[in-house]
Amino acid sequence: MFEISRQSIEWGGETLTLETGKMARQADGSVLATYGETTVLATVCYEKKQREGMDFFPLTVNYLEKYYAAGKIPGGFFKREAKPTEKEVLTSRLIDRPIRPLFVPGFKNEVQVVCTVLSHDLENDPDIVAMIAASAALVLSGAPFMGPIAGCRVGFDHQGNYVLNPKVDAMEDMRLDLIVAGTRNAVMMVESEASELSEDEMLGAVTFGHDALKPVLDAIIRLAEEAAKEPFDYSPPDNAVLMARVRGLVEAPLRDAFATLDKQARTAKISAAKDALLAGLTEEERENGNAVDACFKALEAEVLRGDVIKTGKRIDGRDLTTVRPIASEAGILPRTHGSALFTRGETQALVVTTLGTGDDEQIIDALEGESRARFMLHYNFPPFSVGEARRMGPPGRREIGHGKLAWRALQAVLPAPTDFPYTIRIVSEITESNGSSSMATVCGASLSMMNAGVPLKSPVAGVAMGLILEESGEFAVLTDILGDEDHLGDMDFKVAGTEAGITSLQMDIKVAGITPEIMRQALAQAKDGRLHILGEMAKALTTAGEFSIHAPRIETMQINPDKIREVIGSGGKVIRGIVEESGAKIDINDDGIIKIASPDGACIEKARELINSIVAEPEIGRIYTGKVVKIMDFGAFVNFFGKRDGLVHVSQMSWERGQNPKDLVKEGQEVKVKLLGFDDRGKVRLSMKIVDQKTGKEITREEAEATE
Repeated sequence: MFEISRQSIEWGGETLTLETGKMARQADGSVLATYGETTVLATVCYEKKQREGMDFFPLTVNYLEKYYAAGKIPGGFFKREAKPTEKEVLTSRLIDRPIRPLFVPGFKNEVQVVCTVLSHDLENDPDIVAMIAASAALVLSGAPFMGPIAGCRVGFDHQGNYVLNPKVDAMEDMRLDLIVAGTRNAVMMVESEASELSEDEMLGAVTFGHDALKPVLDAIIRLAEEAAKEPFDYSPPDNAVLMARVRGLVEAPLRDAFATLDKQARTAKISAAKDALLAGLTEEERENGNAVDACFKALEAEVLRGDVIKTGKRIDGRDLTTVRPIASEAGILPRTHGSALFTRGETQALVVTTLGTGDDEQIIDALEGESRARFMLHYNFPPFSVGEARRMGPPGRREIGHGKLAWRALQAVLPAPTDFPYTIRIVSEITESNGSSSMATVCGASLSMMNAGVPLKSPVAGVAMGLILEESGEFAVLTDILGDEDHLGDMDFKVAGTEAGITSLQMDIKVAGITPEIMRQALAQAKDGRLHILGEMAKALTTAGEFSIHAPRIETMQINPDKIREVIGSGGKVIRGIVEESGAKIDINDDGIIKIASPDGACIEKARELINSIVAEPEIGRIYTGKVVKIMDFGAFVNFFGKRDGLVHVSQMSWERGQNPKDLVKEGQEVKVKLLGFDDRGKVRLSMKIVDQKTGKEITREEAEATE
């Protein structure tokens, strides 16, 4: 019934198996990939005809995690997988980025790749398995895909060793989490977060990963030799004649446009050139709108790229290594906990920091289990940032991806939770955009957190590098790219870090890979650019500022875990009472660490006193200030320690014998007492007579009589 083809290799300490022919047989390509006990099914379907009017390549990648894969039922009221989680969105982008450039140029038929996680062993992350399965399914499908690609994860331990595909738990102790994807000859995609690694250490990790994925490429090729479908009959359209017409009509206006420094003026001239082109073409030529658009874009790229290679000058007048002018401001919003406005050329980010308590942590329900996030970064890209009017909706894949990239860049410099017990939320509002708004977010977030009083280990800056790579092999690496240079160039290489090293790296390319030589030069230029930007940021702020009066103060105290039940009380009655009486927010964990939060220090102190009154034990020999709560013939009861009362026997109230307690004290009177100890029944014994009631110091009988 089944014609099964299978390839297995030992790779990174586990067995990787690629299988086809048994599941999803109606798809153009399907591969079941298993690594350890993590299994992902990847399917590929593509239309055999191009949809009319399609002017872009409609590739869609969907990565889906099923809770049953880890033996779980989804949390919440709705017990079904719903909208994609952040992990699913980010992994979909991770797979899309290395495969998109490898489709034959001009192919615009709809392609859908679906990667479904069927089993997760909680040791091997499904993202790498899904990427490999998707590549294999594309190769088997017969689509015009110039693959295969493969991917792997690289860790870097504290002993300086690179580790291939570390287990999920082991990643917590790694200084690097890097994903590399590529073909046999070149790297296609890099995504990482790191703890201030040097450029050489990062380049070594990329090289290590690229070498490590080659056995997987061999396995995919062997599987394709057995089971691949016939290649789809596709030939790119020949637009040579039309291209010559386009060149003759608008090459001069485009060269004039790309010599214009201002973005808005340049955009207007490009639009006018496009109008002039359409006016100059025949009606028959205009009917082939997609081809006209493709030729116009190709001419744009040719003009921009050729000028950069020949002259070393860019469209805004800069050379290859200069960073655009920078303006940094901190504390520009009066009521927020921290804020910053970071402007680099025509890219601007307004970044706001809000500090919260443990109640504000994000609860994440994932295959690996439930976790809590104390650091969040949300990136927003409104249409006005690029001078457009369009519909606004929820965050898209791009916004989620850019926000996560900035999050990765900053996580290495955050203070430990024990040193700074706050939940941190950053929101980046992109108010202007002309290249690398994600790196502007990194810079603005660093300033905003310092303005909020967050004691970062070091400020972080980011810069985006570009590439012009010609068929002749000539290339130019561009520092701090513009939007047009990203759009018409060959690479978007984002590097973020501190003065000490790199904290995040992301590379997207539009060509069939780049060489180590190009990457080495890009990292070197990025370091120079990063250090320059850090210097400009230092003009606004260099260290953590004062806490905003509007931010909550959080103090911690440690209690005996055995006392947690007493502090919480039956049904939470006691802790609710403490919160109500003190006005502070209180969070207790299972280790007995209590966080008390309030903008008012008096509220924190009141909550601390109330908690101490429950959990603390009075010390024998210590002097306390108490209040008389009841008078008896044999003495007086004094509330001296929280809710603890003790007896001052009449013999301990005065040195004179035969005194009546009612003649010595009154109910409600404040007195100073010394804790003598406890009787056989655990009752508290207190003394007034050996304490000076004015000074609170211990005295002898002679000293007491001398003061009378």
